[in-house]
Amino acid sequence: MGESKSKKRFFSFNYKSIFEKKYWVWTVFVFSLFIFFSGGFGIIALIANDSHNPNSNKGYCGDDTVINGCSEVKPYFCLSEKLIELPFLCGCPDSFSSFNGTCVSKHHTNPKTIRLKYFLNGKEDFIDFVAYEGFANYVSKIPRSIKYTNGYEFSRVDFKLKAINDEEQRKFLLPLVIQIQNITDNKDDQAKIAISLVQNIPFGTSNKTTNFFGEVINHSRYPYEVLYDFQGVCGEKSDLLSFLLRELGYGVSFFYYHLENHEAIGIKCPIEESLMETGYCFVETTSPSLITDSQISYIGVGKLYSTPEIHIISDGLSLGRNLKEYKDADKLVKIRNSIDKSGLLGPFNRKVLNNLKSKYGLTEMYYR
Repeated sequence: MGESKSKKRFFSFNYKSIFEKKYWVWTVFVFSLFIFFSGGFGIIALIANDSHNPNSNKGYCGDDTVINGCSEVKPYFCLSEKLIELPFLCGCPDSFSSFNGTCVSKHHTNPKTIRLKYFLNGKEDFIDFVAYEGFANYVSKIPRSIKYTNGYEFSRVDFKLKAINDEEQRKFLLPLVIQIQNITDNKDDQAKIAISLVQNIPFGTSNKTTNFFGEVINHSRYPYEVLYDFQGVCGEKSDLLSFLLRELGYGVSFFYYHLENHEAIGIKCPIEESLMETGYCFVETTSPSLITDSQISYIGVGKLYSTPEIHIISDGLSLGRNLKEYKDADKLVKIRNSIDKSGLLGPFNRKVLNNLKSKYGLTEMYYR
């Protein structure tokens, strides 16, 4: 997988050139803004030093924004290869306003910190994400129904897109994407973090109900609600992961197994690693598991034997070749098949299994 050759540069502040060209009026204006909004002098020093930082060898942030430039995602600014909020320079999203060095909305009420666990390269780590009750309540009231005219028949993918395409929700979810991009600029590692993070959100159904065409059904959470409630079922968690992977630039699909009534995500990958040569690798979202492992035995269902429907969400980047996850998933499938035939787990396979469990944080139902 190759990265984009042209890095994003939506706004760049060159501290040195301002003084070389003697744009004194502009300089005074910029200094005043910095001082008024954020204590200015400290950030000016950081930007000036960052322009000549010998340890800065990439020159861009995890979303491909160049150093000392504003990201496409407001209000983020690329400083020292990390994206920071700088609303007075980069602006705020629509319906947000700048306050005390950040962008705020009327929905920023009753915050709570959600600790999101993930595994990367065999190590466990966490992202602390601040979620707001005010916005979770707003999202819960968005109508789930879709109205069409002229005889159009809506499909399952229409509801998926409705859940992940809401523009207000996107503004509240993008800070999580930024946090992932600040961990690493390696695109495949960003995808792995997103996948592991969603898998480690507990499985659980909502206690809310809604009226759908006269029938009372369980409330279907939108991605932001999955984060705020810190739980979700397979379809809800798949929506959240679809959003994150799409925003990270990946090609995304979802697989729907009609007979088993189960959803999983597909992420664009080399065709030889993909499910049924679709060009999309199978990703389970309900609990920690390996990319491409579609041979999981689910409680009360068993393995997925039906042929899934495949629905494309977005085109984009592909996972690279020779990922460790591909080979490790093959090892796990072979161990399962060996157990199924003999009913025994030998010492060598037990050691391999325990190593995979520790490396990926696998739970019993996904490695047995």
